[in-house]
Amino acid sequence: MNRPTSLAEVTEARVGQTGVRPTAQPALVHGAPPRLGEEPEAAPPVPETLEDTGLSSAAISDLLLRTLHQQGARTGAQLESFIRLPFHLLDDELLTLQQRRLVEVRSTQGLGRRGYLFDLTGEGRDRVREILPTSRYVGPAPVPLEQYWTIVDRQKVQGVRVGRDHVRAGFQHMVLNEDLIDSVGPAINSGRSLFLYGDAGNGKTTIAEAIAEMMGGTIFVPFAIEIEGQIIAVFDPLHHRPPQEEDSGDPERWLKPAQGYDARFIRVQRPVVMVGGELTLDQLELQFDPQSGVFRAPPQVKANGGVFIIDDFGRQRVRPRDLLNRWMLPLEKHVDFLTLPMGPKVPVPFECLLIFSTNLDPSELVEEAFLRRIRYKILVGDPTREQYEEIFMRCCAARGIEYDSQAVEYVYENYYDRYGIPPRACHPRDIVSQVSDLAQYLEVEASLATQMLKLACGAYFLDMPDPPAENEEEREADVD
Repeated sequence: MNRPTSLAEVTEARVGQTGVRPTAQPALVHGAPPRLGEEPEAAPPVPETLEDTGLSSAAISDLLLRTLHQQGARTGAQLESFIRLPFHLLDDELLTLQQRRLVEVRSTQGLGRRGYLFDLTGEGRDRVREILPTSRYVGPAPVPLEQYWTIVDRQKVQGVRVGRDHVRAGFQHMVLNEDLIDSVGPAINSGRSLFLYGDAGNGKTTIAEAIAEMMGGTIFVPFAIEIEGQIIAVFDPLHHRPPQEEDSGDPERWLKPAQGYDARFIRVQRPVVMVGGELTLDQLELQFDPQSGVFRAPPQVKANGGVFIIDDFGRQRVRPRDLLNRWMLPLEKHVDFLTLPMGPKVPVPFECLLIFSTNLDPSELVEEAFLRRIRYKILVGDPTREQYEEIFMRCCAARGIEYDSQAVEYVYENYYDRYGIPPRACHPRDIVSQVSDLAQYLEVEASLATQMLKLACGAYFLDMPDPPAENEEEREADVD
């Protein structure tokens, strides 16, 4: 199959058209993870031949040499578990390395060549010193870029479908208005881009995380990919979490080679990658890790098949326009370009739901032409009085504190109405937390008693002077 190889090709042909990318198969996950023990059909098949791996014989041989150099003597079974290729493929290379006197068998620890203890010879160590300047990568065999495109095509977010009931269930832990909830579902099903805006403290980040959670399902992520001879580490345990049914017991169990699919991939929950005000444009490019000698994939590549959240949009150390310009092509063509050292730009898939979240005025951040390319724009406003009371009640229940509606009345009367402070959805949680902290300090039972609530709110809201009393004479003069 043909892939775009230049910016010009992508500009001329939209992703998904015949001859550029194969028609995507719909994802099998429709808003819910597969049943326990059931693998998605997107699972990459176990490679049976060298051609199936997409790698050259030299690449596998060099990886074997580097592994033995770093880890010392290893059995055939240990090499299979570490490099994650079927042993018969590794054994073909080990036999060749033995014939070249680069590898020798030290002893046997079981039946067959899986039990042979392999180690480098003196000539083998010399050979490793020759190849280390080119690549120091040691780990699971990489997946060629072409195969990575194929697996991403099969599990793209455009295949995820959620219904109204599923979205409502996904927001059960939040108190939101009906219009907002009904706006989220179509945005998820579009698999495109979403702009959440509104004042700070009303739950934009929590909504973004809930969207990722309700998309559900599992996908397959390669440990590393190979592009133009360069190894790029993709798997990141911070963002790639084990499926819920495997997230127990031995914490390393889910990292062990799996049966039934290409072990160079790992099955994970749909990833959620979030970046904030620290984001810079160079962080969206390949990052070289001098310790491992390999490149680290940027966050948008780690988010493929999942959700990429740009939090606090507009507060980055780069102009909002420059940041949006960076996403124009990926948003429209589903292709991103990464620059290799001393090489051309290489196309990689961009198949994630991109969510911008900001508490700044969108019209002041970017022009209308930019906002037009963000398909869904959802305002997350301040809670109504009823919503505020519901949030307060839930926070009290979570903390084991008896709810009293007079507490809400006190906060409104003495802070919101008196000083003109707008109520935010985060205030009930923070105030109840302040009450709990105060009760622990005083070694008393936490309650919404007026004195305790006064101390908690006094330490939470800014210390503002009382509003000036109206001058009766001036008011009468204004009337006249």
